[in-house]
Amino acid sequence: MAGRDSSGYRERNSTADKALDILGMFSEDLPVVSGLEVASRLGVAKSTAYRYLQSLVGSHFLEEAPGGGFRLGLRILELARLARKSYGLSEVAAPVMASLAASAHETVLLTRRVGDLVVCLDRAESETHRVRISYERGSTLPINAGASALVLLAWTAPEEAREILAVSSLQRFTPNTLTSVDDLMARLAEIRENGYSVTRAEVDAEVLGVAAPIRDEAGSVVAAVSVAAVASRVSPEQQPQLVELVRKAGEEISQRLALTSD
Repeated sequence: MAGRDSSGYRERNSTADKALDILGMFSEDLPVVSGLEVASRLGVAKSTAYRYLQSLVGSHFLEEAPGGGFRLGLRILELARLARKSYGLSEVAAPVMASLAASAHETVLLTRRVGDLVVCLDRAESETHRVRISYERGSTLPINAGASALVLLAWTAPEEAREILAVSSLQRFTPNTLTSVDDLMARLAEIRENGYSVTRAEVDAEVLGVAAPIRDEAGSVVAAVSVAAVASRVSPEQQPQLVELVRKAGEEISQRLALTSD
């Protein structure tokens, strides 16, 4: 009996694997697949391929396409809707932030702007280095301070950005913190042109910040991902590499966010 149960379990797994292989064939370039394509890809007889396909059709994971072949079915759409609903920004960003913390060996922050404040939504710590910074989960900082804050304001319409800065309390944390509206507007224009922000000792002394924007499916900047590092650990030669890591993380989170949006 144990042998038959084990064999049956292996067979069910094998069938499930074939079904997943078929579903994995679909892409933007291949929205419809034929029985012959499935048979060729799986290395099985055409009759076997059609048996797999009909099973997927019966469970509504696939449906027959009007012009022939098979396309993704309504069950896939429903699962995609449920998957999108189950993900928030922090969940979408978490694996990318963990990877960035591991590759950069520094603390990673996820931030979002709320009016004239920037809120820390989440952070990922490096196992190699830990930085003592004043930016814990849920904490806020004024809009003029730090790499993340400046990135979040940089892609706001210039008129709105100037108005926000004009009515905000522009607190000075260190001698390097910008508190002049005109200086900040010039800095925001530079950040937009570069596509990222780099700050040094503007919030916490001796901390280097590198931030990049996170965009939603419409291309609007909705959050920022950043690295906070002890400035003395990042040489001028190493800084471009760190910037590239952060930019790529911002792009990856943006792509993941677009996939999980309604």
